[in-house]
This record gives sequence, C-alpha cells and structure tokens, in this order.
Amino acid sequence: MTLRELKKIIEKGEDSQQQFKLTIENEKALSSEIVAMSNAEGGRIFVGVSDKGDLIGININSINRLNNMISNTASQHIKSPVSLRSENIVIGKGLVVVCLSIPEGIDKPYFDKDGIIWLKVGADKRKINSKEELRRFFQFSDQVHADETPTKAKISTIDESYFRHFVQQYYGYSMPSGEKNLKQLLENLDLAKGNYLNLAGLLLFGENPQIFKPSFLVKSIFFPGTINDMDYYLDKEDHTGHFKDIFQKSISFIMRCLPKVQSGKSVNSPSVPEISKIVFEELLVNALVHRDYFSEAPVRIFVYQDRIEIINPGSLLNHLTIQKIKAGISMSRNPVLCSYASKGILPYSGLGTGIQRALQLYPHIVFDDDKELNQFKAIVHRNRANNFQYGTINETINETLKYADHPLIGLLRENPETSYDEMAERLNKGRSTIYRNIMKLRKEKKLKRVGSRKTGYWEVCE
Repeated sequence: MTLRELKKIIEKGEDSQQQFKLTIENEKALSSEIVAMSNAEGGRIFVGVSDKGDLIGININSINRLNNMISNTASQHIKSPVSLRSENIVIGKGLVVVCLSIPEGIDKPYFDKDGIIWLKVGADKRKINSKEELRRFFQFSDQVHADETPTKAKISTIDESYFRHFVQQYYGYSMPSGEKNLKQLLENLDLAKGNYLNLAGLLLFGENPQIFKPSFLVKSIFFPGTINDMDYYLDKEDHTGHFKDIFQKSISFIMRCLPKVQSGKSVNSPSVPEISKIVFEELLVNALVHRDYFSEAPVRIFVYQDRIEIINPGSLLNHLTIQKIKAGISMSRNPVLCSYASKGILPYSGLGTGIQRALQLYPHIVFDDDKELNQFKAIVHRNRANNFQYGTINETINETLKYADHPLIGLLRENPETSYDEMAERLNKGRSTIYRNIMKLRKEKKLKRVGSRKTGYWEVCE
C-alpha cells in the first residue's frame, strides 16, 4: 500500500472494517479488536493513526516489539488462533504506519483469552452478553437454526389429516397409520426428534402452534390515517394457525383493506386491486420464511392510508444487504421451513427472486434493515392518486350518511350486535366506508363499543 492510498483510506474515517490506533499497549486490547473483526467480515487496523485520522506514525525502532505483540496475540490470546498479515507503510522521518489485515474467520465464534466474544458495531465493538444474542450469533454463522430446535409439542399435537394430505400430494405416499409410523416419518422428514416436534414441524403442521409458541403469529391492523394510533383503527386481527393458514389469512386481510380501482378507461372495465396481490404474497412469504424465530415477537402488518408496512423480526443475515437481496442474493435462516415452503405450502421458489418479482410488479417498495432493533421492514407506498380518489369517494358517501340521520345509528339501535359485514350489506356500502363512519361516530362520542371485538356489542350514546 502506498502513502497516497493510505491517506485516501484515512479520509473516509473509521467504520466496521477500518480501525485507527495511535499505538497498542498490550495483547488484551489488541485481541478484542481482532476477535471482533474475525467474528464479522474481517478488516484492517492501522497502528500509528489517531482517532481523528492524523498520521502520527510509529518509530521504526518499535516495529519489532509491535510485531512480537501481534504474533503473540494471534496465537496465544485468541481462540481459535487466527492468521494475520501486517504491512509497514513509510510516512517519512523514520516513521511508519503498520497496517494489520484480519481475515473473516472460518471457525466462528472467536473468543479472547478471557472467553469473551466480541462483535463489531459500526466502528466500535461490544461483548455478547445474553443467551439470545449468543443464539443469534450462532445462527448468523450458520451453526444453529431456530427451525430445527425442539419444542414442547408432542408429535400427537400434529394436524394428522393435514400432514397426511401433504405427504400424499407431494411425495405420492400413503402414510401408514399408527403412532410409531408417524414418529418415524416425522423424524425422517426432519420435523421431529423423538416424541417431540421441532419448531419447523410445529409451525408447518401443528394443529394449534400458538399454544406452544404464542408469539409466532401475524398481527394486522388497519389504520384510517397515516400514523400508528392504537386508539383509532378500522380493523384488527391476529392470524393464527399453521404456516399456510397464517399466510392466507394475512393476505386476505391486506386485500380487503385496499380499494378496487378501474383497470381501463371504459365504464365496463373490470376493477382490480390497487396493488397486485402477488406483491404482498412475495413480501409476506419472505417475512414468514426468513424471520428470526429466536426472537419472541410476531410479524406485524400495518395498513395506512398512504402505505402498507410488513415488519418481521430479524435483520438481514451475515453480509446480506438491501442491495444484495434486490439483486436476488439470499441466505437461508430457516432451512427446514424454506424447504417445505417450496414444496407447495407457500408460493415460494427458494431461488431468491421473490423481492425482485415484487419490485418488478410494483417498484414503489422501500426496505429498511434495522440492526439495532433486529427487524426488517418492507414499506409499500400506495399510489397517491388512488388514495385521493378513494378518500374523495368516501368523504362524499360519509356526508350523505351524515345528513340522512346516519343509518348506522338506527341499525345499531335495532341490533347492537350487528357485525361490520352485516352493516355493509344492509346499507349497501363498502366495508371500509362502514369502518370510517363507525370510527367517526366513536370519536364524536355518539357510539361506543362495550366488551370485546368478538363477543361485545355497540351502544348508541344519546
């Protein structure tokens, strides 16, 4: 490396792969830096450069001492030992900068002499200090997969009818009856261990997976505006069941929240969804298959007036970036779930083309990979023209209802337990129109809900 090249690197400042050190006093300080970089993508440490990027240098007479420290650190203070490469860059006046190159480790995780696992966080580093972080690190290094971990669900909790149908459809195999045969087949298909289902077996074929894993579901909320206001929402559902059930219920929720738009200029042109259903299928499959199942959090769907957000636990694995997944590069966090999803349980190919396909059909999608919150978000921005038209139509209908002594009031006086669908049918209005009017009446304190969504009733406030 030339001095000119060194200056260009220093101009960019420190990051996760470039670290500046004025000097190194002891093996312990050096080992923590090497461990952190080995556990990440590797990097370089420039010794003789201040934190501010000033070229201070090291006296050539001190090089031997530094090289001995580096050698001793790499072999004695790190487990497993790492192979390092150093280069001296002359900066003048008998001074050099030592560039220490650290490769990405092939035997992760690496520990320092005290047994501490260090991780890079931007230009800094930190210790792993919880079991959850440790599990996630092993997951990132492709040594542990959440979907293969055992659960407390016995094999008797499987939806045997659904499982038999899948085996017959995909493998063309009529499964023999009996618990022993079922147990053997589940183990052969990597869905169970002994008498217990693993997580993949439970989520794919469990009769009621949420009994054992209550947070592994999808929570959907339809908001009337553009902010997350839990006091005012138009619809809300928790989608439970096995994988296929959750997927289908979630897609149905999204599609019924979106208006239909005219597909052509003719009056007779058929109406189509504002955004293609396939877009949400691709994004939701990605959320269910690639989420972090070591995180006890649900997948969330937020439908707003101007966007739809699909948020799944787990940031992108290893060296994946948003640019890479847009290019079709993928990594499997849950290999068993991916394998079965591609067997027809979900519309999933496993080729890494789902994000690309969604963007081709609807390019107004933004992705956010939040490492700190450990979540990945797909934000589908809605067409402003459609929203304006949709809002205008609803406002007109709302005004009509307002000046007609509000038929909803009379309907709910007649039967306080009337459902949204029944209201829409009786008044010949769209479901979303009914939602909006209900929320408006509640806000004006003319109507209130007593009890739960499923078993409660509406009370008209005089």
